[in-house]
Amino acid sequence: MKHLKLTSLNGAGRTTVRVGSVAFGTDFVVIAGPCSVESEEQTLQTAHAVREAGANMLRGGVFKPRTSPYAFQGLGLQGLKILARAREETGLPIVTEVLDTRDVSWVSEYADMLQVGARNMQNFSLLKEVGKSSRPVLLKRGMHSTIEEWLSAAEYVLAEGNPNVVLCERGIRTFETYTRNTLDLNSVPAAKELTHLPVITDPSHGCGRVNLIPTMALASVAAGADGMMIEVHCKPEEALSDKDQALTPDVFSVMMRKVRSLSRYMQELA
Repeated sequence: MKHLKLTSLNGAGRTTVRVGSVAFGTDFVVIAGPCSVESEEQTLQTAHAVREAGANMLRGGVFKPRTSPYAFQGLGLQGLKILARAREETGLPIVTEVLDTRDVSWVSEYADMLQVGARNMQNFSLLKEVGKSSRPVLLKRGMHSTIEEWLSAAEYVLAEGNPNVVLCERGIRTFETYTRNTLDLNSVPAAKELTHLPVITDPSHGCGRVNLIPTMALASVAAGADGMMIEVHCKPEEALSDKDQALTPDVFSVMMRKVRSLSRYMQELA
């Protein structure tokens, strides 16, 4: 299948997606923060910690698509206001997931970037709606999706007139059970070969084990990723979602020094 929007840039080279002062495709962008916004104290504390460690953007879920209907579903509008407060205090642009077409416009009033999560990668109505938005879009690969299907999802956003799409490889479901998912690093150079869009990874969801995340983060840099998304929580043992894959700020800080060092080396090689 030929992807008209993904392969045509009128000779202009690769796309740079700007979110505030952050530039995906030019800079190596690290997005970090908690899986869920749980309280103002938790979010602000984590936001300051990841900024100090060198993160460029803050992540935090306010709508959480959970397997169980009884699990924590997020704080909604209250969570968005907390994220806005964190941005005000730290200067970090924020990205958060939007689940419903009806929420796109008002979530855009708070978020600097809209995330379409893995479970919604083929929610075509949502893709079209964020495509009509002026906000940049972070499009995660579905856990059962091929690279072709992932790129076709990006086409839906681009076709509606929004050129600011960042692709995120977050791991696919395989027969392996040791890790939560299988981080498909093949998809990074493949997607960059097939498209002009920036490509980042999510090692947190990709392996789901804190002991593996720093290594897979470095592997992502080596694979040519334009950035990454990492879950960080000041008290992972108390997290209301994804506690098993949340790094502490101290571990994140150590990882960031290695990631930045390897990223600089890769840029020198290029």
